[in-house]
Amino acid sequence: PILIGLVGSEMCIRDSLTPHFIYSMMSQVRNMDEIVMRALLYDFYGELLTANQKEIYEQFMLEDLSLGEIAEERGISRQGVHDTIRRCEKTLEGYEEKLHLIRKFLTVKEKVHQIDRLLDTWQEKEKETLIREIRQISDEIIEEL
Repeated sequence: PILIGLVGSEMCIRDSLTPHFIYSMMSQVRNMDEIVMRALLYDFYGELLTANQKEIYEQFMLEDLSLGEIAEERGISRQGVHDTIRRCEKTLEGYEEKLHLIRKFLTVKEKVHQIDRLLDTWQEKEKETLIREIRQISDEIIEEL
């Protein structure tokens, strides 16, 4: 069991976390990672899907319609909708495997965060050291592109 109490002005978790709770939380994090990845794949490569694939994928992923709702609206089977969604996912994943645009985007984003962190400490560092570190990161960004 988990007991939550206040220590000062902060909440803390006491006693033991059950294995079931930890597994459940890890599963939720994995599910969130999958949702974020699907959204990134669609954002980067969605325009490369056919109009029909794009409509079905959007209805399922963005509008949160069920397979049955999409099937009924389009006059096709639930299995047909399911197959189209899986085909879309495989297609989008294939584009990323070939083009690596998401990987590059995330790498550059992390480098920009590194620069931001360096700039947050600019008063604590010597000017030349800060400039050298920022130039190194910017060179890595250019190399990534």
